[in-house]
Amino acid sequence: MTALTVSYSILDPAVPLAPRASQCALAVMAKAPRPGKVKTRLAPPLTLDQAAELNACFLRDTAANIGAVAASSPAAGVISYTPVGDEVFFNNLLPDDFVLIPQRGGDFGERLLATAQDLLSCGFGSVCLIDSDSPTVPAAAFEQAIAELQKDGDRIVLGPSQDGGYYLIGLKRAHSEVFADIRWSTSSVFAETVAAAKSVGIEVVVLPLWYDVDDGETLGLLTAELLGDVPPPFATLPGYCAESTRAYLIALNEQGSGRR
Repeated sequence: MTALTVSYSILDPAVPLAPRASQCALAVMAKAPRPGKVKTRLAPPLTLDQAAELNACFLRDTAANIGAVAASSPAAGVISYTPVGDEVFFNNLLPDDFVLIPQRGGDFGERLLATAQDLLSCGFGSVCLIDSDSPTVPAAAFEQAIAELQKDGDRIVLGPSQDGGYYLIGLKRAHSEVFADIRWSTSSVFAETVAAAKSVGIEVVVLPLWYDVDDGETLGLLTAELLGDVPPPFATLPGYCAESTRAYLIALNEQGSGRR
């Protein structure tokens, strides 16, 4: 059997490149979209196969959004992926100029910190770690994060999510304090992260509020936004069009959403 070829370069933190010093790495924290391994809280109402395909659509749209932002900003698109060995699952999901970097570490905080450390070691001047569950984040939020991190002085940029977490954290230095002792997957993640930053004197810049799609309720919010042109009630900016996700939601509606 012929081995599949990985379509994207894989970064090596031991090989920094000087031209990256002026760039912000826009890194999506992503699992390979295998059925049963991603978006399992969406099954039901979806099947595990449908949930995995929806996750792939989220990745396509988030990467397309980031790619468009990077084309006119000092930034580059990256996928920080897990597990190692599943790189081919990202083939045909990303713009051609995206690169991959493997995740390392144990819990989510360790993996976030390690990704920030590795990308800064690769030579990027700053890093934004972005979730893979928010396909309609406004492009303006990414642009604001990049602009804040281009300014002189140290700071952390946070994009709060409606559920109390965050969809983006941007850093110029890998501050371990903002990833340690955080109660991940709770409604206090954003507040705990802000408190941790302030406790060590790091400025925090807050981006517009957005939302993650993790369950049936937030899937309904996404469906209303993309199929009904109903923006989230807290939105202050227009969301990204997320064409792949929109097309798949239409297909799911036509199939009856796979409800069992």
